[in-house]
Amino acid sequence: MSELHHLVVFGLGYAGAAIAARALAEGWQVSATSRDPAGIRAPAGVRIVAFDLAASVLAEATHLVATAPPGDRGDPVLAAHRDAIAQAPRLHWAGYLSTTGVYGDRGGAWVDEATPPAPDSERSLRRLAAEQGWARFAGRMAVDVFRVAGIYGPGRSALEDVRAGTARRVLRPGHLFGRIHRDDIARAVLAAAGQGHRTGLRVLHLVDDEPAESSAVIEEAARLLGVEPPPAVPYEQAVQGMSPMARSFWAENRKVANATTKAALEIAWSYPTYREGLRAVLAGR
Repeated sequence: MSELHHLVVFGLGYAGAAIAARALAEGWQVSATSRDPAGIRAPAGVRIVAFDLAASVLAEATHLVATAPPGDRGDPVLAAHRDAIAQAPRLHWAGYLSTTGVYGDRGGAWVDEATPPAPDSERSLRRLAAEQGWARFAGRMAVDVFRVAGIYGPGRSALEDVRAGTARRVLRPGHLFGRIHRDDIARAVLAAAGQGHRTGLRVLHLVDDEPAESSAVIEEAARLLGVEPPPAVPYEQAVQGMSPMARSFWAENRKVANATTKAALEIAWSYPTYREGLRAVLAGR
Protein backbone atom coordinates (compact mmCIF):
# COMPACT_ATOMS: atom_id res chain seq x y z
CA MET A 1 0.00 0.00 0.00
CA SER A 2 2.85 2.41 0.77
CA GLU A 3 3.73 2.75 -2.93
CA LEU A 4 0.15 3.65 -3.80
CA HIS A 5 -0.96 5.72 -0.81
CA HIS A 6 0.99 8.79 0.24
CA LEU A 7 -0.68 10.94 2.89
CA VAL A 8 0.44 14.49 3.62
CA VAL A 9 -0.61 15.81 7.03
CA PHE A 10 -0.79 19.57 7.46
CA GLY A 11 -0.65 20.19 11.20
CA LEU A 12 1.07 17.48 13.23
CA GLY A 13 -0.59 18.38 16.52
CA TYR A 14 -2.64 16.22 18.86
CA ALA A 15 -5.06 14.85 16.24
CA GLY A 16 -2.68 15.13 13.30
CA ALA A 17 0.00 13.02 15.00
CA ALA A 18 -2.57 10.31 15.76
CA ILE A 19 -3.72 10.29 12.13
CA ALA A 20 -0.12 10.02 10.94
CA ALA A 21 0.65 7.19 13.36
CA ARG A 22 -2.40 5.20 12.32
CA ALA A 23 -1.63 5.71 8.64
CA LEU A 24 1.89 4.40 9.18
CA ALA A 25 0.54 1.38 11.04
CA GLU A 26 -1.75 0.66 8.10
CA GLY A 27 1.13 0.76 5.63
CA TRP A 28 0.77 4.24 4.21
CA GLN A 29 3.65 6.49 3.28
CA VAL A 30 3.26 9.61 5.43
CA SER A 31 4.70 13.09 5.16
CA ALA A 32 3.88 16.02 7.41
CA THR A 33 4.59 19.71 7.28
CA SER A 34 5.97 21.90 10.02
CA ARG A 35 7.04 25.52 10.33
CA ASP A 36 9.84 24.24 12.60
CA PRO A 37 11.02 20.92 11.12
CA ALA A 38 14.02 20.70 13.44
CA GLY A 39 11.95 21.15 16.58
CA ILE A 40 8.95 18.94 15.91
CA ARG A 41 8.46 15.51 17.47
CA ALA A 42 6.88 13.22 14.92
CA PRO A 43 5.96 9.53 14.91
CA ALA A 44 8.88 7.44 13.70
CA GLY A 45 8.61 6.98 9.96
CA VAL A 46 6.96 10.30 9.17
CA ARG A 47 8.86 12.45 6.69
CA ILE A 48 8.90 16.06 7.88
CA VAL A 49 8.85 18.85 5.30
CA ALA A 50 9.07 22.58 5.93
CA PHE A 51 5.62 24.13 5.56
CA ASP A 52 6.82 26.65 2.99
CA LEU A 53 8.26 23.84 0.85
CA ALA A 54 5.15 21.64 0.88
CA ALA A 55 4.61 21.99 -2.88
CA SER A 56 7.39 19.46 -3.44
CA VAL A 57 5.72 16.76 -1.37
CA LEU A 58 2.25 17.61 -2.68
CA ALA A 59 3.50 16.63 -6.13
CA GLU A 60 3.86 13.07 -4.79
CA ALA A 61 0.77 12.92 -2.57
CA THR A 62 -2.33 10.86 -3.20
CA HIS A 63 -4.12 12.06 -0.04
CA LEU A 64 -3.88 15.02 2.31
CA VAL A 65 -5.48 16.00 5.59
CA ALA A 66 -5.42 19.50 7.06
CA THR A 67 -5.87 20.02 10.79
CA ALA A 68 -4.63 23.60 11.23
CA PRO A 69 -7.30 26.11 12.32
CA PRO A 70 -7.89 29.28 10.31
CA GLY A 71 -6.53 32.58 11.56
CA ASP A 72 -7.28 36.20 10.84
CA ARG A 73 -6.14 35.70 7.25
CA GLY A 74 -8.09 32.51 6.69
CA ASP A 75 -6.96 28.92 6.26
CA PRO A 76 -3.14 28.86 6.34
CA VAL A 77 -2.82 25.82 4.10
CA LEU A 78 -5.03 27.25 1.39
CA ALA A 79 -3.37 30.65 1.65
CA ALA A 80 0.07 29.16 1.03
CA HIS A 81 -0.60 26.12 -1.14
CA ARG A 82 -3.94 26.45 -2.94
CA ASP A 83 -2.36 26.31 -6.39
CA ALA A 84 -0.06 23.40 -5.53
CA ILE A 85 -3.04 21.42 -4.21
CA ALA A 86 -5.10 22.18 -7.31
CA GLN A 87 -2.25 21.07 -9.57
CA ALA A 88 -1.07 18.01 -7.61
CA PRO A 89 -1.10 15.26 -10.25
CA ARG A 90 -1.77 12.24 -8.03
CA LEU A 91 -3.94 13.84 -5.35
CA HIS A 92 -7.46 12.41 -5.24
CA TRP A 93 -8.62 12.92 -1.64
CA ALA A 94 -8.50 15.81 0.80
CA GLY A 95 -9.78 15.86 4.35
CA TYR A 96 -10.30 18.99 6.43
CA LEU A 97 -10.84 18.89 10.20
CA SER A 98 -13.42 21.55 11.03
CA THR A 99 -15.68 21.89 14.06
CA THR A 100 -19.27 21.25 15.05
CA GLY A 101 -19.23 24.90 16.14
CA VAL A 102 -20.29 25.86 12.59
CA TYR A 103 -23.85 24.86 13.59
CA GLY A 104 -24.06 27.59 16.23
CA ASP A 105 -26.65 27.48 18.98
CA ARG A 106 -29.64 25.19 18.34
CA GLY A 107 -31.28 25.45 21.74
CA GLY A 108 -30.46 21.84 22.51
CA ALA A 109 -31.92 20.48 19.26
CA TRP A 110 -30.28 17.77 17.15
CA VAL A 111 -28.28 18.53 14.03
CA ASP A 112 -27.17 15.98 11.46
CA GLU A 113 -24.80 15.94 8.51
CA ALA A 114 -27.40 17.61 6.26
CA THR A 115 -28.18 20.49 8.64
CA PRO A 116 -27.12 23.86 7.19
CA PRO A 117 -24.43 25.63 9.22
CA ALA A 118 -25.39 28.74 11.19
CA PRO A 119 -22.23 29.91 12.98
CA ASP A 120 -22.64 32.44 15.80
CA SER A 121 -19.03 33.34 16.59
CA GLU A 122 -16.20 34.87 14.59
CA ARG A 123 -14.17 31.71 15.21
CA SER A 124 -16.88 29.50 13.68
CA LEU A 125 -17.41 31.89 10.77
CA ARG A 126 -13.73 31.45 9.92
CA ARG A 127 -14.13 27.68 10.10
CA LEU A 128 -17.07 27.77 7.70
CA ALA A 129 -15.11 29.96 5.29
CA ALA A 130 -12.26 27.44 5.44
CA GLU A 131 -14.68 24.58 4.72
CA GLN A 132 -15.93 26.47 1.69
CA GLY A 133 -12.36 26.98 0.51
CA TRP A 134 -11.64 23.27 0.66
CA ALA A 135 -14.98 22.45 -0.97
CA ARG A 136 -13.80 24.18 -4.14
CA PHE A 137 -11.55 21.20 -4.88
CA ALA A 138 -14.51 18.80 -4.91
CA GLY A 139 -14.88 19.00 -8.68
CA ARG A 140 -11.60 17.18 -9.24
CA MET A 141 -11.22 15.03 -6.11
CA ALA A 142 -13.04 13.74 -3.07
CA VAL A 143 -13.25 16.29 -0.26
CA ASP A 144 -14.36 15.19 3.20
CA VAL A 145 -15.12 17.91 5.73
CA PHE A 146 -14.94 16.44 9.23
CA ARG A 147 -16.93 18.45 11.76
CA VAL A 148 -15.24 17.52 15.01
CA ALA A 149 -16.59 17.74 18.56
CA GLY A 150 -14.47 18.30 21.68
CA ILE A 151 -11.29 16.26 21.36
CA TYR A 152 -9.93 14.25 24.27
CA GLY A 153 -7.62 11.31 24.82
CA PRO A 154 -4.31 10.39 26.46
CA GLY A 155 -2.83 13.39 28.22
CA ARG A 156 -5.83 15.58 27.43
CA SER A 157 -8.91 14.52 29.35
CA ALA A 158 -11.00 15.20 32.44
CA LEU A 159 -8.74 12.75 34.30
CA GLU A 160 -5.78 15.12 34.00
CA ASP A 161 -7.95 18.05 35.08
CA VAL A 162 -9.21 16.23 38.17
CA ARG A 163 -5.70 15.08 39.10
CA ALA A 164 -4.34 18.62 38.71
CA GLY A 165 -7.16 20.15 40.72
CA THR A 166 -8.19 22.36 37.81
CA ALA A 167 -11.48 20.63 36.95
CA ARG A 168 -14.63 22.69 37.41
CA ARG A 169 -17.95 20.90 37.87
CA VAL A 170 -20.27 23.44 36.29
CA LEU A 171 -23.96 22.62 36.65
CA ARG A 172 -26.23 23.57 33.79
CA PRO A 173 -28.93 20.90 33.45
CA GLY A 174 -29.84 20.06 29.88
CA HIS A 175 -26.76 21.72 28.38
CA LEU A 176 -24.96 18.96 26.48
CA PHE A 177 -21.59 18.77 24.76
CA GLY A 178 -20.34 16.32 22.13
CA ARG A 179 -16.90 14.72 22.39
CA ILE A 180 -14.67 12.42 20.39
CA HIS A 181 -11.62 10.39 21.39
CA ARG A 182 -8.45 11.24 19.48
CA ASP A 183 -8.03 7.65 18.27
CA ASP A 184 -11.56 7.56 16.83
CA ILE A 185 -10.69 10.68 14.84
CA ALA A 186 -7.71 8.89 13.34
CA ARG A 187 -9.77 5.80 12.65
CA ALA A 188 -12.50 7.74 10.86
CA VAL A 189 -10.10 9.84 8.79
CA LEU A 190 -8.22 6.78 7.53
CA ALA A 191 -11.49 4.97 6.82
CA ALA A 192 -12.67 7.90 4.72
CA ALA A 193 -9.35 8.31 2.94
CA GLY A 194 -9.24 4.63 2.02
CA GLN A 195 -12.59 4.49 0.28
CA GLY A 196 -11.20 4.76 -3.21
CA HIS A 197 -11.34 7.26 -6.04
CA ARG A 198 -14.39 9.50 -6.27
CA THR A 199 -15.20 13.17 -6.48
CA GLY A 200 -17.50 15.48 -4.58
CA LEU A 201 -17.99 16.97 -1.14
CA ARG A 202 -19.06 15.04 1.94
CA VAL A 203 -19.74 16.26 5.48
CA LEU A 204 -18.89 13.82 8.26
CA HIS A 205 -19.46 14.15 12.01
CA LEU A 206 -16.69 13.08 14.36
CA VAL A 207 -18.68 13.00 17.58
CA ASP A 208 -19.41 10.14 19.93
CA ASP A 209 -22.77 8.52 20.56
CA GLU A 210 -23.78 10.31 23.75
CA PRO A 211 -23.72 14.08 24.17
CA ALA A 212 -23.37 14.73 27.88
CA GLU A 213 -23.29 17.46 30.47
CA SER A 214 -19.80 18.63 31.36
CA SER A 215 -20.41 17.90 35.02
CA ALA A 216 -21.18 14.23 34.28
CA VAL A 217 -17.78 13.78 32.64
CA ILE A 218 -15.98 15.37 35.59
CA GLU A 219 -17.92 13.15 38.00
CA GLU A 220 -17.00 10.04 36.02
CA ALA A 221 -13.33 11.01 35.97
CA ALA A 222 -13.36 11.52 39.74
CA ARG A 223 -15.10 8.16 40.24
CA LEU A 224 -12.47 6.37 38.14
CA LEU A 225 -9.70 8.02 40.14
CA GLY A 226 -11.38 7.19 43.44
CA VAL A 227 -11.59 10.81 44.59
CA GLU A 228 -14.37 13.21 45.42
CA PRO A 229 -15.47 15.38 42.49
CA PRO A 230 -14.80 19.09 42.76
CA PRO A 231 -17.56 21.23 44.29
CA ALA A 232 -20.53 21.91 42.05
CA VAL A 233 -20.77 25.46 40.72
CA PRO A 234 -24.00 26.75 39.14
CA TYR A 235 -23.45 28.01 35.60
CA GLU A 236 -24.75 31.45 36.49
CA GLN A 237 -21.90 31.76 38.97
CA ALA A 238 -19.22 30.04 36.91
CA VAL A 239 -19.80 32.14 33.80
CA GLN A 240 -18.66 35.27 35.61
CA GLY A 241 -15.07 34.02 35.66
CA MET A 242 -14.96 32.40 32.22
CA SER A 243 -12.73 33.50 29.38
CA PRO A 244 -14.44 34.85 26.24
CA MET A 245 -13.72 31.56 24.44
CA ALA A 246 -15.22 29.48 27.26
CA ARG A 247 -18.28 31.70 27.31
CA SER A 248 -18.75 31.21 23.58
CA PHE A 249 -18.67 27.41 24.01
CA TRP A 250 -21.23 27.52 26.80
CA ALA A 251 -23.43 29.95 24.85
CA GLU A 252 -24.16 27.22 22.30
CA ASN A 253 -26.25 24.12 22.97
CA ARG A 254 -26.82 21.41 20.39
CA LYS A 255 -26.76 17.64 20.03
CA VAL A 256 -24.82 16.31 17.04
CA ALA A 257 -25.93 13.10 15.34
CA ASN A 258 -23.44 10.70 13.76
CA ALA A 259 -25.46 7.84 12.24
CA THR A 260 -24.92 8.94 8.64
CA THR A 261 -21.18 9.24 9.19
CA LYS A 262 -20.79 5.81 10.77
CA ALA A 263 -22.86 4.23 8.03
CA ALA A 264 -20.86 5.96 5.29
CA LEU A 265 -17.56 4.85 6.80
CA GLU A 266 -18.86 1.44 7.93
CA ILE A 267 -17.42 1.87 11.41
CA ALA A 268 -18.46 1.97 15.04
CA TRP A 269 -16.53 4.04 17.54
CA SER A 270 -13.94 2.35 19.71
CA TYR A 271 -15.07 4.75 22.45
CA PRO A 272 -18.80 5.35 21.90
CA THR A 273 -19.15 7.46 25.06
CA TYR A 274 -16.89 9.34 27.44
CA ARG A 275 -17.09 6.39 29.87
CA GLU A 276 -15.21 3.98 27.60
CA GLY A 277 -12.84 6.73 26.55
CA LEU A 278 -11.91 7.75 30.08
CA ARG A 279 -11.41 4.12 31.11
CA ALA A 280 -9.01 3.65 28.20
CA VAL A 281 -7.07 6.80 29.07
CA LEU A 282 -6.78 5.66 32.67
CA ALA A 283 -5.51 2.27 31.50
CA GLY A 284 -2.86 3.96 29.38
CA ARG A 285 -4.37 3.02 26.05
